[in-house]
Amino acid sequence: MTTSNELRLLPWTGPDGKLCFLSTDDNDSYMSRLADNTESVQLGMAAELLDRALDILADADTEPDDLRLLAKDLTGALRDTLRVATSRGRRLATHE
Repeated sequence: MTTSNELRLLPWTGPDGKLCFLSTDDNDSYMSRLADNTESVQLGMAAELLDRALDILADADTEPDDLRLLAKDLTGALRDTLRVATSRGRRLATHE
């Protein structure tokens, strides 16, 4: 098993909003692959949202409610992307 400083930060939170971690030596385990796939989906969705945001912001007729929804969606995507970056950064640091 991995040591406590090598726990993988997972790309989701628990029911109470607390961070979830994975302890495994197998990067090809079911949970590792699930986390990898979830990170990939999250990053893909963030890229799509960025394209949509650029279109919405370029439209001078965008309604305030649409801008609020966009801000909410961008906030969620940024949170997910930062969690992925943090997780990957920790894993890079433990391999060096």
